[in-house]
Amino acid sequence: MRDGVVWDRKAWALLFVLSGNMLLDALEVAVVLPALTPLGAGFAITTSDAQWVMSGFALGFALLLVPGPHLAARIGRKELYLGAMLVFAAASVVAGLTDSFGVLVATRVVKGLCAALTAPAGLAIIVSVFDGPARRRAVSVYSLFGAAGFTSGLLLSGVLSAHDWHWTFLFPAPVALVLFAAGLRVIPRAPAEPPPPLDRVVLRDGSLLRAGFGAAVLNGTYIGLMLLVTTQLAHLAPWQLALALLPASLPLVLAAPHGARLVRRFGTARLIAAGALCSSAGNALYLARPEPEPYATALLPVLLLVEAGFVLSFVALNLQATATVPADRRAAAVPVYQTFVQLGSAVSLPLVALLLTTGGPRAAMALVTAAAAVGAAVALTGLRSTTTGKVPS
Repeated sequence: MRDGVVWDRKAWALLFVLSGNMLLDALEVAVVLPALTPLGAGFAITTSDAQWVMSGFALGFALLLVPGPHLAARIGRKELYLGAMLVFAAASVVAGLTDSFGVLVATRVVKGLCAALTAPAGLAIIVSVFDGPARRRAVSVYSLFGAAGFTSGLLLSGVLSAHDWHWTFLFPAPVALVLFAAGLRVIPRAPAEPPPPLDRVVLRDGSLLRAGFGAAVLNGTYIGLMLLVTTQLAHLAPWQLALALLPASLPLVLAAPHGARLVRRFGTARLIAAGALCSSAGNALYLARPEPEPYATALLPVLLLVEAGFVLSFVALNLQATATVPADRRAAAVPVYQTFVQLGSAVSLPLVALLLTTGGPRAAMALVTAAAAVGAAVALTGLRSTTTGKVPS
């Protein structure tokens, strides 16, 4: 190991169990995109209805992020984590076998609730088990698996949805059960301390609120654009759609390990502003001509610009969220930031789907572009604050 720390097999096993579950949590939105067209045809529903399979997961995720640490302190971190994994696996089985759209949406909400418990708990376990350079390496691996989740979800769903959309929702079940069995052996049982109170110190922190709003806009406009493009490319086979969307996810996987280096060189505020401007430019470009074909000159430049926004600001937003929060309040601030991220999708998807159904692609893109422009404006205010010394970079 380059960090000079020798990890035993149990440490590696623990890291890959936690990271593997993080990957499952992260791919849950992406798997729906290639499956959206066959799913809509199977249930004979509109895009406005079908999007609830995506937004239901995001809504469930957002609902339990803040209460999650309190539940971990009461029940036990290991017990809560493993229990959520079992429920996640059960919900995946039900989702893969059901022919009821209402049941499918309900399982997606349940899986979102489970992800809200396992994702923060997994990171907390890593922080408690690994120290020093080993902790930084472990968090990097954990984050990399999370960044790879969207790409993995696209590719897997592209293959599975070509046969039957049910497999798209069923395949996480055996993976979650394997991770559960391994977690029984390698996850340490240790008490979780109650999180600090969510008080005015946290809720009035300008850096946290700006980062949370920026992340919500970045995530919401991104997933809104993906929904629109998926609807427009409904004539493609699921595997073709997955490949077409790869430029909107793969660059982040490749760049994520270098995010901290970018922050050290340019600072969080500059990267967040640059990312927001790239995202805004990409959405504005598609608003000018909301047609995905010819792919190389119409859609590809848009996807690359929007993804550049993530590459530049993904790590910076996470760091900026707690930059000015007192150390003893950061454990309360992180769930607030993560809730912003999920609410971005939960709010954006129904609105984009509604406008797409009632007003067409240009109306939907007008909303996405306007939201991205507001996000860029807020990011630029953070940049100005940095120059006056109010927000560290």
